[in-house]
This record gives sequence, C-alpha cells and structure tokens, in this order.
Amino acid sequence: MWMGLATGIYTTNSPEACQYVAANCEANILVVENQKQLDKILKVKDQLPHLKAIVQYKGEPQQKAPFLYTWAEFMKLGEDVPNEQLNAMIDSLRANECCTLIYTSGTTGNPKGVMLSHDNITWTARVASAMVKGDSDEDVLVSYLPLSHIAAQMVDIWVCLSLAGTTYFAEPDALKGSLVNTLKEARPTFFLGVPRVWEKMQEKMRGAGAKASPMRKRVADWAKSIGLQYNYSVMNGEDAVPWGFMLANNLVFKKVRAALGLDRCKYCFTGAAPITKETLEYFMSLNIPLRELYGMSESSGPHTVSIDEYRITSCGKVIKGSKTKLENPDADGNGEICFWGRNVFMGYLNMPDKTTEALDEDCWLHSGDLGRHDEHDFLYITGRIKELIITAGGENIPPVPIEDAVKAEVPIISNAMLIGDKLKFLSMMLTLKCVMDDNGEPTDELTPEALDFCRQHGVTATKVSEILANKEPALYKAIQEGMENVNTRSTSNAQKIQKWIILEHDFSVVGGELGPTMKLRRPIVVKMHQEKINEMYAVATDKQ
Repeated sequence: MWMGLATGIYTTNSPEACQYVAANCEANILVVENQKQLDKILKVKDQLPHLKAIVQYKGEPQQKAPFLYTWAEFMKLGEDVPNEQLNAMIDSLRANECCTLIYTSGTTGNPKGVMLSHDNITWTARVASAMVKGDSDEDVLVSYLPLSHIAAQMVDIWVCLSLAGTTYFAEPDALKGSLVNTLKEARPTFFLGVPRVWEKMQEKMRGAGAKASPMRKRVADWAKSIGLQYNYSVMNGEDAVPWGFMLANNLVFKKVRAALGLDRCKYCFTGAAPITKETLEYFMSLNIPLRELYGMSESSGPHTVSIDEYRITSCGKVIKGSKTKLENPDADGNGEICFWGRNVFMGYLNMPDKTTEALDEDCWLHSGDLGRHDEHDFLYITGRIKELIITAGGENIPPVPIEDAVKAEVPIISNAMLIGDKLKFLSMMLTLKCVMDDNGEPTDELTPEALDFCRQHGVTATKVSEILANKEPALYKAIQEGMENVNTRSTSNAQKIQKWIILEHDFSVVGGELGPTMKLRRPIVVKMHQEKINEMYAVATDKQ
C-alpha cells in the first residue's frame, strides 16, 4: 500500500510500485512489511535521492544501516516531537491536496498512481456512512483485502473512522480459507466480499450439503426455495411473506448466518469484480441478499450502490451528490459509463497524458466500462471496452456474459476465459475446481463439488491430472453439451464458442492470473498460455 503526501511517507507491498517510486516519487520515508519487501527497495535505493529512512514493521532488518529502522525504533523518534509541531503540520493540509495514492491493479496495462485528495476521501466516506445508516461506536467491519486496494482503504479505514466503528484485521491467509474464522469472531455489522469470497463460501456450503443425509437435503432445498421467493418479493417491493418463511428462517437461515459469522450483518455487499447471477440467487435463497456496488480507484471507491432498493445483477443507483451518464449509447442503451462528483480523483501521478484520457474537459471520468440504465435508473454493467473481443470479422463481443454462462452451465468449471481477439472464431480456456493449498496455490485435488459432478457423470477421477490424462469421455461430453447450450443463446454465429481446452492448473493470485480482488488479468493469462492458444487455432486451421 502507498499512503501519504506527495513527498511524505509511503508504504508498499508491490514490486511494480517499488520500481515506480524509483522513477517518479520523492519519498522521504518508506515503510515495508518484511525483509522480502525491504530487499526489493534496497535494490533501487540508489535511484531514490530523497529517501531518508526505511522502516520495517514486521521483524528486524537483517542488514544494519543508519537509515534502517524497526517499527518500535521508528515510533520512539516521535516521542520528543512537540504537539505544536504536529498541529502545525495538520493545519497546513488543504482539502484539494493529495491525501493518498492508490495504484491500479494493472489488469489492462502498467499500474497507475491514482491521486485522491483529502476532499475525495472525507466526502466519499461520509456519504457512504450515511447510506448504511451506521450506529456510532457499535459498527464492526472486517479487513482482509490489501490496503493498497481502494475498497479496503475506503471501507476498512475511512468509512470505519467516519462511523467511529471497529475494524478487525483478518489473518494473512484470509483468502485461503481463514476469513470465516475472523468473521465468526468479529460478527461484522457490514461486510464487503469480493465475488471470489462469496463463490468460495458457496462452494464450501454446497460441498457440505452434498454429504448431508437425504432428509437434511430435502429440508435445505425446501428452505432455499422459500428464501429465494421471499427475497425476490422484497426486491420487487411486495409485502407478501411466503408460507413457511419463519420456519425456514429458524431451521436454516439463522444457522447459516451464524456459521458464516454474518448473524449481525445489516448489509452484505459485493463489488470489485463481476459476480454471477447464480451466486447472487444462491445467497438470496439463504436470506443473505448481496448488494452490489460499483466504482473504481479513480472514483474513491463507490459510485453506485444497492442499499434498500436493489435489483439482482444491478450495481445499484448513483450515490447522492454524484452523477452518472452513458457516453455514445448503442441501440440497446449500452454506453461508456462516466462519473462526475466530489469522489472523482485529481489525476494520475506524473501521467498527464493518461489523466487527459480519463478526465474530459467537463471533469467527467471515463470508466472504460460499458453499462445501461433501466427505467428506474438502476445501473447494469454489460462489459468493458478494453476487454471487448474484436474478432477478425469485426464483431465486438463482451467476454464476461459468455464466461459466466459457461460456468453456470457446467458447475465443475472454476474459471473460464474467452479467446478470439483478431481471430477467426471464439475459443475458451477452462480450469476445473480444485483445492487450494495453504499458500493459495491450486493443487491437483478436485473440490468436493467437482467430485460430486464427476460422480453424477460416472467418472471416478479425483485429480485434475487424471481427467486430462484420460480425457474422460463422459466429462468432456458434459462440458461440450454445456458449451452447446450456451451457444444456442448466442445472438450470432460469431459469438459461438467453437473450441475449448482445459488447463492443468486453476487461476490464482499467487500464480499471477488473478489480481488482489480475484479479477482476471487477461493479458497475463494470454501471455502465459500463448503456445496452447496457437496450437488450438493451428489445429482448427489445419482442419479447415
């Protein structure tokens, strides 16, 4: 994470950011997490003429140097500083000055330093706090995302300060499985989960359900049907409560919420990446409706939010005091989503050309995302301009809806990535659901849900490698049928998937295929598997 003033204190856990600071920033003090991060900074220290000190806040530096400090040593330096000096520094701050730098994830190019002002931060935090109607001193949040990410910084730090709430910090391996332990301990009153967090919860609950007795399965299925009906009624503003809801709530819903640590949660949010309708409906069926929100680093986090009013697959309505418009909409109303408001950033650090690309003359922020509004002004994200696949025939195809449709059709699939830019037809790379190890790396072992899918199709394999080695006919047939079902809903032949392959390993943050919020890093995945892609299209060309 990087925080501070333009020439102040910065912290980092990103190797890309280390290189960026060497070229662009005038950091006086750098705060690093551990020895590994310290080693990265020391490699470029000669390129940092303004650097006075490096602080390592976990453990002690292995090297000895007058500019290296432990966290305890760093804290002692301030003991003799008079309050008058501190107050003078605080008084010198201005609302329109840079408060924090948030580096973009780099999923579509090199990371960029997003400059957010004090006004950006404080205004957005106050608006967000007012929307959730927090109870002062009583609200609890759980922090698990890297604080280099705008969602974590805004919610875990600034909104929590605005609410006078309490933030619980999860274990470092939160996204590898321990997050639920922190949730059960903290019992947050609000929780923002990235889609992969909700998907992992869904997979584990389905895996547990597959092992339940027939009677428990019937009860759970009945309760979930009631829960889905009830939450659709609430979403549509209807007062009718289905018969049996209170019983289902006592038998199933309350227990599920308690098991997940969400029994006190007033709102469960999802954002930072696309989420499937299947996952949304799954949690609706458990009486845990997920409210989608949408924004970006450049908008200080949230720009549209679903609170009391929501629509499934919509990311809500624009926050009070801001505006949204759709630039150059097509016949279906899909246009580029543009933001305006006090949450819109100052610009990119030392990148005036990129700033001009993002902000037009009227200070509208161009998101690069495609969306549409319904008749009630709910915003729906329909694609991303930079992610659009433009085939050799000139057809513009948003990949996410097709990828989500394939994953919904074939439950054994973990990740699906559509290929076809500048190519004659569409193909897809697939990964199978597998167990992740303690380091967050994919193993060869299939998940319980994947094993259940295999058993349903008469396949005894327990490992990804076994499926690939044997090219299990029944499983490959099931996947092909799922592809064909998706293709029947295509609006043109150009949008049909012609070929697909299964990769040896699932995508992960550790492997580099996913960003910190589990967003697919498409250019990197293409580069990693370029040889397989070439083979797939070469075989198709040979056959033609």
